[in-house]
Amino acid sequence: MPEGTMGAAVPLHRINTILCLLRRCTTFQTLQKIHAQVFLNGYQQNISIATMLVNLYALSVFGNLQLACLILQQLRKPSIHIWNSIIRAFSQSSSLPLEAVFNYNRMVSASFSPDKYTFSFVLKACTRAGLVQKCKEVHASIMKRGFSADVIVQTNMLRAYAGNSLIQCCRQLFDEMPRRDVVCWNAMLACYSQAGLHEETLQTYAEMLDAGVAIDEFTLVSLLSSCAHVGALELGEQIDWFARKNGFLDNIYVGNALIDMYAKCGRIAGASHVFEGMQHRDAYTWNTLIVGLGTHGCGDKAIAVFQQMRAAGFEPNSITFLGVFCGCSHQGLVKEGEEYFMRMSSEFCLQPDIKHYGCMVDLYGRAGELQKAFEMAQEIPAGAGANADAIIWRTLLGACRIHKNLKYGEIAMQNLMQFGEHNAGDCVLLAGIYADNGNTQGMAKMRKMVKDQGIRTKPGWSWIEADGGVHKFVVGDHSHPSSKEIHEKAREIMCRIGYSEQSSGPMFTVYSEEDCIENLGNYHHSEMLAIAFGLLRTPDGATLRIVKNLRVCRDCHAKTKLISRVFNREITVRDRVRFHHFKNGLCSCNDYW
Repeated sequence: MPEGTMGAAVPLHRINTILCLLRRCTTFQTLQKIHAQVFLNGYQQNISIATMLVNLYALSVFGNLQLACLILQQLRKPSIHIWNSIIRAFSQSSSLPLEAVFNYNRMVSASFSPDKYTFSFVLKACTRAGLVQKCKEVHASIMKRGFSADVIVQTNMLRAYAGNSLIQCCRQLFDEMPRRDVVCWNAMLACYSQAGLHEETLQTYAEMLDAGVAIDEFTLVSLLSSCAHVGALELGEQIDWFARKNGFLDNIYVGNALIDMYAKCGRIAGASHVFEGMQHRDAYTWNTLIVGLGTHGCGDKAIAVFQQMRAAGFEPNSITFLGVFCGCSHQGLVKEGEEYFMRMSSEFCLQPDIKHYGCMVDLYGRAGELQKAFEMAQEIPAGAGANADAIIWRTLLGACRIHKNLKYGEIAMQNLMQFGEHNAGDCVLLAGIYADNGNTQGMAKMRKMVKDQGIRTKPGWSWIEADGGVHKFVVGDHSHPSSKEIHEKAREIMCRIGYSEQSSGPMFTVYSEEDCIENLGNYHHSEMLAIAFGLLRTPDGATLRIVKNLRVCRDCHAKTKLISRVFNREITVRDRVRFHHFKNGLCSCNDYW
């Protein structure tokens, strides 16, 4: 018979009765009553009862982690299962992951041997707590204790390295794994995707296909995220087809990822189509479509979907309003933007943050209401931080560049300099305003500031999906294997649209951070090189889709309109701010951006 507290034999039927009661326990009050009977009858050292008590206290929704720890402390011979329950519970806690590591250390010090579950739980805690060195220490213990071939342990090790941004360690571990199932591949894909290494994500997917591994819904979500970021619509459409064929569209995460992919790849109609076909939606589903409509400049449609969302019983959150404000800004819906900004706090009790204020500054600025934009910039709550303030003043500076307003442009620049947040792009914007106002001294001052202070600009790059892959170009790029052919094509394009290098204005006369690089004709800009490559490598009439990390400059915007007409191509450009759909010499933004 099992033993009780004092070593006396305990009838097995009594233990089974208590275990049966514990299995049926659904409330904290009932659990306390059963626990009291365990204590009164001296059964607290019975390992089966103690294990179930710890599981309920540590892992159930009605539990109490402190009481679970108390039971552990009182046990003379706790089992590995009890240690695992405690470590697991703390690893799942958003505020106490360090306690999981502490209990893991206690367990090892007490001469208990961790199993694969122990390692999985402590690695999760290391990820949550950002314990890089502990991750490596646990990895060494895994190898020492002979778990290096266990797929579950290795997969959790991958996730731990990925969660701590140790991408190289993650890849090395992945390459050394003797056996890799779909979960391992998904972990590697998620590692690259979440780190923003989207080209590596797509390359790893190609390796996964070569290895003959069957993909699942988790694979699709990571892939679609990377397709969305690099604008790989063709691959995204293949994934859509695969998802429909294999019944993955019933998965809400796959559906949401498809909406995001289509929206970010410039196919907003495709995003709407997926949305309409989804049987189940959550708040993220609605937000993804609203934000997508906003970035495409469809403010009126974003508002319509907002109203549908409310009618469907979903409450908007801060992201919902960002999408609405973005759409209103790009479409010039000032009154509607003002209305929803007021409703955000008065009706929905949501406090606007720096991004919402930035959208409103942008809304007023684009509409030419610079006084209101300036007043909104001054209303930002204190304590937002220098970087947050810089975003607002840079937004105002951009609006001043559009409307050639020197007064507020100089005020915006003064604030940026006060916070020490000014960069080369800001100097470009203000220099452009000076140029528009015929102020050559101001232009010279900005040029001198860039040179004297050694201000560096953010490198401009563009992605295009063509020739069976995704290709990346930077400003003045000569690294591509077809570089000579691309530059020749770029010069041909400029000639056909009536542009020559000699006709480009002096430095600082256009609206782009890329223009801080001197002695380069504007056909060297990254999107111009991407367009040239696209024209070389895609069939006549095919749409060119380009993703750009900076805001498209006025010069390139004008050129792209001409290219769309002369070469009879539709060209979609997603820049840092919004989408531009070029067709027959016109742009969907109506030059309002």
